[in-house]
Amino acid sequence: MADPKLANGLKAARTRLDLTQADLAERVGVSRKTINTVENGVFTPSTVLALRLARALGEPVEGLFWLED
Repeated sequence: MADPKLANGLKAARTRLDLTQADLAERVGVSRKTINTVENGVFTPSTVLALRLARALGEPVEGLFWLED
């Protein structure tokens, strides 16, 4: 059985709030590139970063990230 991929709705949540990647990065204390790589599934965020992103976007963490089979 292949490992599931971590999918996310980060970009959709960010754009709903009319935030740029740089805006969100500043809110959570990371670089814009980090936000970009998380949105594109290149980088899997730590639990702490996932929770910070959820808080910054006003979303439950399980609403932003889920396992894709």
